[in-house]
Amino acid sequence: MEILVYGIGGVGGYFGGKLAEAGHEVSMIARGEHLKEIQKHGLEVESIKGNFKVKPKKATSDVSEVPTPDLIILGIKSWQIPEVAKELEPIIGENTIILPLQNGADNYEKLIQILPEKNILAGLCFIVSFIEVPGKVKHASYEPKIVFGEADNLQSQRVKKIQDILDEAGVENNVPENIQLEIWKKFLFICTVSGIGGLTRVPIDRIRSSEYLHEMMINTAKEIIEVAKAKNIPLTEKHLEMVFEIINSQPEGTTASTQRDIMNGKPSELENFNGYIVKEGDRLGVEIPVNRYIYECLKPMEEAARKSRE
Repeated sequence: MEILVYGIGGVGGYFGGKLAEAGHEVSMIARGEHLKEIQKHGLEVESIKGNFKVKPKKATSDVSEVPTPDLIILGIKSWQIPEVAKELEPIIGENTIILPLQNGADNYEKLIQILPEKNILAGLCFIVSFIEVPGKVKHASYEPKIVFGEADNLQSQRVKKIQDILDEAGVENNVPENIQLEIWKKFLFICTVSGIGGLTRVPIDRIRSSEYLHEMMINTAKEIIEVAKAKNIPLTEKHLEMVFEIINSQPEGTTASTQRDIMNGKPSELENFNGYIVKEGDRLGVEIPVNRYIYECLKPMEEAARKSRE
């Protein structure tokens, strides 16, 4: 199977590396010094599950140089989806499968605005990993897992085929009964901690130890659940409890990637997290004052970060 991994950061680097290690034809899209190191020496992955090094079939920044892929795994940030989808359009074959693994609740919807709906799956992943130095990805914690499926939850042959490939590569995976619910369950966690982390600029343990900030997180999550319900996503009080079990179990010093991007002055997923809840809340008539406060406070920094990238 011809596999293209677009974005060789923590997510794409780990999962793409595992597929290459298993012997699949894996091409990789990367940029800058990271790309140069991969081209010269291959991709190194340092992992709590065992270190490995792979040489991709092709490492490039130009999608026109890769063979027509059977499977494209998107290892980019959610805000990059529209731009990357347009770039991928010329190499999408009749049966190419596109698997997004981004945080966020509307990645599938963004993709089908640009690419054929029949080519696109819905998905997410769990992993804590990042580029440590050019050419090297570090998987620091969490059992890596990919959760995916057809948007209509049909148990299709192509979904089973990808399951087999991931099993071969030793990547834990799951095709749930309701992929949209799974996407929103993760979104509930990541959106609840990311924006408030960007505002306070302290780790999760410091946020949860403050009675005021803990209550603010609860209200953030409750608003997200109300927006989900208005979209017929069956999030419940049980899912709220599960999210706070995860929040309370995070080790000292833990920060979310979006929080780190905000703190480092980089473009972040703010628009796709709290910004998305504000937009959908307004559209659906759901009151979202806490998410709006977080979003509006962070928006000037986000705009400055994006302007500096132009």
